[in-house]
Amino acid sequence: MQPSLEKLRKFFRLEHENKYANTAIIGGLAMMLDYWEGEARADGVTEEVIQAVVSRLRSYEKLSPEGRAESLKGLWKRIGETYPEAGQKPKTQNQLPRPPRVVEESPQSVDTSVLPSQREENQPPQAPKPRPAPMPRSEAVAGAKTSQTPAALNADLTVLQGVGPRHAETLAQLGMKTLGDMLYYFPRRYEDYSQLKPIKSLFYGDVVTVLGTIQSVHSRPVRGGKMTIIEVVISDTTGSLRLSYFNQPWLANRFKQGDAIAVSGKVDQYLGRLVMNSPDWEPVEVENLHTARIVPIYSLTEKITQKWLRGVMNQVVTHWAPAVVDALPDKIKLGARLVSLSEALMQAHFPVSQDRLKAARERLAFDEIFYLQMGVLRQKRDWKSVEGRRFAIPLDQLEARVASLPFTLTSAQRKSLDEICADLDSGKPMNRLVQGDVGSGKTVVAALAASIVVSNGAQAAIMAPTSILAEQHFRNFTNLLAGENGILKENEIRLLIGSTPDIRKEEIRQGLADGSVKVVIGTHAVIEPDVMFKDLQFIVIDEQHRFGVEQRKELRSKGTNPHLLVMTATPIPRSLALTVFGDLDISVIDEMPVGRQPVSTHILRPQERERAFTLIRGQIRDGRQAFIVYPLIDESEKIEARAAVDDFESLSKEIFPNLKLGLLHGRMKPAEKDEVMMKFRDKEFDILVSTTVVEVGVDVPNSTVMLIEGADRFGLAQLHQLRGRVGRGAEQSYCLLIPTHEDAAENERLQAMSQTNSGFELADLDLKTRGPGEFLGTRQAGFATTLKMASITDVSLIEKARAQAQALFERDPYLQMPEHSLLAEAFERFWGTGKGDVS
Repeated sequence: MQPSLEKLRKFFRLEHENKYANTAIIGGLAMMLDYWEGEARADGVTEEVIQAVVSRLRSYEKLSPEGRAESLKGLWKRIGETYPEAGQKPKTQNQLPRPPRVVEESPQSVDTSVLPSQREENQPPQAPKPRPAPMPRSEAVAGAKTSQTPAALNADLTVLQGVGPRHAETLAQLGMKTLGDMLYYFPRRYEDYSQLKPIKSLFYGDVVTVLGTIQSVHSRPVRGGKMTIIEVVISDTTGSLRLSYFNQPWLANRFKQGDAIAVSGKVDQYLGRLVMNSPDWEPVEVENLHTARIVPIYSLTEKITQKWLRGVMNQVVTHWAPAVVDALPDKIKLGARLVSLSEALMQAHFPVSQDRLKAARERLAFDEIFYLQMGVLRQKRDWKSVEGRRFAIPLDQLEARVASLPFTLTSAQRKSLDEICADLDSGKPMNRLVQGDVGSGKTVVAALAASIVVSNGAQAAIMAPTSILAEQHFRNFTNLLAGENGILKENEIRLLIGSTPDIRKEEIRQGLADGSVKVVIGTHAVIEPDVMFKDLQFIVIDEQHRFGVEQRKELRSKGTNPHLLVMTATPIPRSLALTVFGDLDISVIDEMPVGRQPVSTHILRPQERERAFTLIRGQIRDGRQAFIVYPLIDESEKIEARAAVDDFESLSKEIFPNLKLGLLHGRMKPAEKDEVMMKFRDKEFDILVSTTVVEVGVDVPNSTVMLIEGADRFGLAQLHQLRGRVGRGAEQSYCLLIPTHEDAAENERLQAMSQTNSGFELADLDLKTRGPGEFLGTRQAGFATTLKMASITDVSLIEKARAQAQALFERDPYLQMPEHSLLAEAFERFWGTGKGDVS
């Protein structure tokens, strides 16, 4: 049967599987006529048959599903009268094992024996034909809930033609161990070579595909014979083009004069003539997998090439993408206007148009966000399904406690406190994130919440990422809870960090076990196995993303469904709030305390460094202190940036010879770091020269200048956190940004820093430019750093997926209905062994 009729059969079959929703082709079946008519005439299909197909498909969209079924049935019968082989079932091939047929009930009566079987390739137009590759047959994926997922997707890659043990080992380095892994190993970008141009129409900088005939092939040595250049001249009816291949001498035997080839690449210029350097090429008689189409570009490792990997990918995608069972219910796909999963997988690898690629990527991204949302919604429900102890405080007592503070709470602090009080008195465990800019007063809110719990006889634990920050919290909590008007005695609130003497550690552990210690503040030492609580009911985790999931679980396990409050000084954009922190209730403190002045931020060019030093000297004369922060500890041959240790000596002896300077960096022992920070806090140093270890550090209200060297080497979140080390008192403070090079002064991040003090605005920009993994400062972001297609910044897609997930969650939160069995299987695959607590 002619290839054009074979293609028609495949799409008719796909339309049948889609219950005649006119979705086999994006935009409707009629869209395929743009290319099918030409292919059919080239195949010699009779004009009568072509016109029958055209007229039926042009009116197809206007028909009801029943009418569409009858129309396709009648059309295929008409084709079978002219081409009897079209009425026969496709013959089996001894090639790839066919994807198992998924039996679905269909209300339409269609003679599916004459429509193409799903066991055939469901190959999009222009997609390359696969090479034979023997694979095992099997009925079910191990551990799957259904038998509808082809087990061959779990087969090793060595079942593929051309993939031996060595290649399989190389592909495993890229995360591909099975056929299923390959389906989800998506291109990192695409080159659109689909626009062919005649040679005379080429311009410098074009990225195009050119068809031509080889006129000449020459090989010549360069660099004293150390390299070889192959120069090939091709021509079409409009002109000639020179191709250059460097150090690939074997190509001289591959290019034959008179052969027709297609070359794809960027048009360059040499001595006034247009050339292409090392373009992709193929003989024009083979299918254009690497040229004349939108070409996928995959991430590679040593020993494999783009062309080889594309060929292997084509084997897998063409045969197995149609076999992947679409777990997403039809109602969700229709509601979100999504293409089928098979279509998405095929088009994500070998797209036939930009529109279909966009639709494919949206479908795959939607799946990731949808399963992510289902997971966080389930976690939130599970956490809220258990009982939590109620803690209430009479309103007059709370007001008296707030009135006794040496400052007035902002309205944002007050709102957050009210939300926390409601959680504590709800009968369900609190699971709340308080996000607020640097210095916005989160600690005060946490201390007031802790006071409600401990005044009711229970215990509270506060965990911070560093000893310095833990000590700062300890002083603040002590002042607020054990001061003149406090509710605790001094020995009822204790500090537990790594450097705490063993005798005192044992004393604190005993006090926590018998209940005499009401509040403990510390680092990881708080979650050590020998630390036991009598009645832990309230947990505060500061800078939560710096703690791993298991560490948070460990602390939670030391109480019985304790209330959890996590704090972050990194403002969370809405998209992250809906995903990474989707199981948390969120409070936002977006006001600064009264009297705080915005930090005046300026970008200085490297040659203006002396201006910064002059400002520092003036501030220190007025009794203030300053930070000078560097991106590196020592100078590096690979990275051109100033370094803390190397500059410290010149700063001490030449720039500020009459001032006292301290040095702080990450290679110092924790005790040494703490000692330096405390000396700076106690004004023993005028200037602290440091790396980013001060990003989350001790509060030094007397410091008014933050000079950041190599500022273009920092992310926005880091820059904003560093800036937050100053401006914590009532005096005007300054942040000076000096980039590595003069031209880096136009850096987008630095410009943003100089234009706004809003951490929320900066967080949005930082997330867009760096992605969630770096934005959160750690790989602990879990699933958010492993999303392959979804952009965590695409708020509209996230909200669409969240709306669909919530609607389904309300009906079947644990996917226990029979019609959701496939969805439950896919959900478990996405979450693996369970990401667990993502709060």
